[in-house]
Amino acid sequence: MTLLHGSAVILRTATAEDVPALAAIRATPEVLAHWRGSEDLEAEVKEELEDEEIASLAVEYEGRVVGLVQWYAETEPDYRHAGIDVFLEPGVHGRGLGTDAVRTVAAHLIDDHGFHRLIIDPAAHNAAAIRCYEKVGFRPVGIMRQYERGLDGTWHDGLLMDLLADELVRPK
Repeated sequence: MTLLHGSAVILRTATAEDVPALAAIRATPEVLAHWRGSEDLEAEVKEELEDEEIASLAVEYEGRVVGLVQWYAETEPDYRHAGIDVFLEPGVHGRGLGTDAVRTVAAHLIDDHGFHRLIIDPAAHNAAAIRCYEKVGFRPVGIMRQYERGLDGTWHDGLLMDLLADELVRPK
């Protein structure tokens, strides 16, 4: 069971009890626009939490689940790195919780797992997410053209960002 303390959030291993809350957050239009899902979001979230290749951490703020951080590892020694994904309930956007959650998991991946490089890939038009990740120390690498299909059925660009261990902006 992972338990990580950020400045304002707590990240802990997500469990089956978190599925309804996480599915409800995923179903909000603001999150669904970037985290497409199936008709049965509860089943999809449950399946993601059971995926042994993805670590899923519930984001808690003021005693309730407000989002999810996931990370995965590329374990091939010559390409070893970790990738991060995150979503938060729209009602808590703009409070620095995303930055805190991403910074907390990034420090965990660097300090506890020994990763020297992390990646994250927001939609290229998601300016708020990009600003959040830049505050943690992520830098743009380049545009991944027509990277993901949007809700409207058209392809949208993604922005590949990375962070080297010594670039992590730690809390003061």
